[in-house]
Amino acid sequence: MKNWSSLIGPALGLLLAACGDGAILVKDSDHGGVVIYPYRPEQGTLLSSFRKDAMRLIDQKCPRGHTIVREGETKGRLRQASPLAGSSDVVEERRWGIQFDCK
Repeated sequence: MKNWSSLIGPALGLLLAACGDGAILVKDSDHGGVVIYPYRPEQGTLLSSFRKDAMRLIDQKCPRGHTIVREGETKGRLRQASPLAGSSDVVEERRWGIQFDCK
């Protein structure tokens, strides 16, 4: 039993770390940038919990306000669904991008 439990802890940690990507600023300039965040198509982009994080990043970058230039789906990533050896399940993570200019 001890061997099994010693494998579950690190595996669970890796799984949670892989799912921990939220909104990130991927392009930063003096006048704006681009923020991306993961979303699920069945949930939509506006209801994604990460959209609030994305807007918070934009507000931090642009304290005087901002204008959204464009937004849409951007390149996602493929990742292994399980960190356990021998798993062949692959999950496609879809990402939404917001390009903005600061006022």
